[in-house]
Amino acid sequence: MSSYTTKQGDMWDIIAQSQYGTISVVDKLMMANTQHIGTYIFPAGIVLDIPELDTDEIEESNLPPWKVVT
Repeated sequence: MSSYTTKQGDMWDIIAQSQYGTISVVDKLMMANTQHIGTYIFPAGIVLDIPELDTDEIEESNLPPWKVVT
């Protein structure tokens, strides 16, 4: 598991997109950080856990072409 330190104005979908290349895993990101589940817009400096995900957990249709496993 890695971590991500928020920037002012970050939101769950923005973080998921930047860390996984898709917003389809927002739920997994939120479940790994339940202490912040009520936060919609983050202030700067919040450290979030970024769980490692299997490629099966990420919708391939949302991946950039160089990350699609065939």
